[in-house]
Amino acid sequence: MLQELFSPSVQHWLDLAGIFVFAISGALLAVRKNFDVFGMAVLAEITALGGGTFRDLVIGAIPPAAFTDLGYFLTPLAATALVFFLHPQVERIQSAVNVFDAAGLGLFCVAGTTKAYDYGLGLTMSMVMGLATAVGGGVLRDIVANEVPSLVRWDRDLYAVPAVVGAGIVALCIHYEALTGVTTGLAILTAFVLRLLAMRYHWRAPRAWHRRSAAVEAATEETP
Repeated sequence: MLQELFSPSVQHWLDLAGIFVFAISGALLAVRKNFDVFGMAVLAEITALGGGTFRDLVIGAIPPAAFTDLGYFLTPLAATALVFFLHPQVERIQSAVNVFDAAGLGLFCVAGTTKAYDYGLGLTMSMVMGLATAVGGGVLRDIVANEVPSLVRWDRDLYAVPAVVGAGIVALCIHYEALTGVTTGLAILTAFVLRLLAMRYHWRAPRAWHRRSAAVEAATEETP
């Protein structure tokens, strides 16, 4: 469906841009975890391509796009090389990297939703695949790096919610036959802006109602 809205070359370059910024986040985490260059490359590839590969396997787009386009494979390696030689400089522009990462989130949640719908999934499951496309690589990155995925940590700024909103806008537009270049751009922009606002104001999802902290619970148990 996106192919009907954007030319193949534009869509391809948008994909590569999103892959590149996601790969940078993976390579930077590898540096912080003291991985070697091979570990950096693995984490960059997983972060950049994991979500899209999972989506393609679920919807039956075999082989996944990550294995049919050499550019998809080489782009994370280019990001790895950049971080390997210039990681102090890249760390210093982390805020700029976060902006591009937010843009990639918006692009991938929309692209994932439309591709899943094109392959016959219903609107709700297409939204789920849009979310998986946007955040799946980050979840795999954290698991491989032996960290609790940021997606499920309460002390992380909203990440999944902007993707869900972007995917939801696309699903509604498909339902009402209103998906155009303008509405697609609006969905991408909405997810992008929500993610930026979440980072700026540290918006977080609520935890369980009337939840007590572990420290409070431990102190209560020790009281005679």
